[in-house]
Amino acid sequence: MPNVPKPGYVVPRQVGDDQWRLVVDVDRKPGLTARAARAQAILDTTGGKARPGENYRVLPRSEWRLASETVGTVPR
Repeated sequence: MPNVPKPGYVVPRQVGDDQWRLVVDVDRKPGLTARAARAQAILDTTGGKARPGENYRVLPRSEWRLASETVGTVPR
């Protein structure tokens, strides 16, 4: 059986206008709805200490990998 990557999220935090810093790559918690799993990813990332006014994004790991593979390429 091929090695299938675990579902998870990439969590960047906003550090300025249109500037984001990658914080962590976390595994998805099984049994949660998509919305609850994204909220849990932020809690896991910050250790439950996200402060008011901090902005995070939660991107599926698979989408992050796809975007990383296609950056700078132009379709023919």
